[in-house]
Amino acid sequence: MGIMYLASTTAPTKSGGTSPEFFIVLIVLFAAFYVLMIRPQRNRARRAQQTQNQVTPGQRIRTTAGLYGTVVSGDDRDIVVEIAPGVHVTMLRRAVMEVLPDDYGTVDDEAESADHADFDPAYDLDDQPNGSAPKDKQDADEREPRDSSI
Repeated sequence: MGIMYLASTTAPTKSGGTSPEFFIVLIVLFAAFYVLMIRPQRNRARRAQQTQNQVTPGQRIRTTAGLYGTVVSGDDRDIVVEIAPGVHVTMLRRAVMEVLPDDYGTVDDEAESADHADFDPAYDLDDQPNGSAPKDKQDADEREPRDSSI
């Protein structure tokens, strides 16, 4: 009994209330969460809503699914998008991700000819074993011709 008495008298007692520092830390954490997470998300949603509402016929757009097209017509909820000549798709207005600039997708003649300059018609995929292209010209020269009677 004497040991119990000593243990209870030497242990510090804590009051039932909470410290004000806890509330301050809690408020600071909530404020940081709001500034870093909630506010930027609201701004992105507001900009996306403005972009979707301002879409007019004739504009080039990119959808959330990755389709590129030109807006043909639309109403408050839906828009009709031409994704290829003569191919029209009706989709929700909120599927618009961004409006593209007018010069987006134009190809310069120099850039197009530079892309095709690396093409060598002598190495056609149909002429290679298993339909794969050779790693380089040296490998292709060392291979024996395929027997076409197989």
